[in-house]
Amino acid sequence: MVERADINSVLSEMRSLRAQMMQNQRVEQGQNITGKIERPGGVQEPRATPGFNDMLRQAVGSVNEMQQTANTLRTGYEMGDPTVDITRVMVASQKASVSFDALVQVRNRVVKAYEDIMNMPV
Repeated sequence: MVERADINSVLSEMRSLRAQMMQNQRVEQGQNITGKIERPGGVQEPRATPGFNDMLRQAVGSVNEMQQTANTLRTGYEMGDPTVDITRVMVASQKASVSFDALVQVRNRVVKAYEDIMNMPV
């Protein structure tokens, strides 16, 4: 029988993850501020802008990767892997779900824009 994590350990893990996330955000903000102060205000080199096709391909790949990760974790939990806990499974599942929903919304907006353009009088 697989031991399930009790609610107190799940809550403490969630709190520690939140604290780590907040600390990482503070460090990133500090680095952004330091980088702005230390860099001289000169001409920035132009960055290559990725095309819409590349951005869409990257988004679909990212969503696919999140879904595969969630499925792998779920399978590991169902098989009784002691290194996989329900918290990680649920967080990965929700990340995959939210990213998929966002991708569907982007797709719907692109289709709507395409239809609007096609219906324009010439």
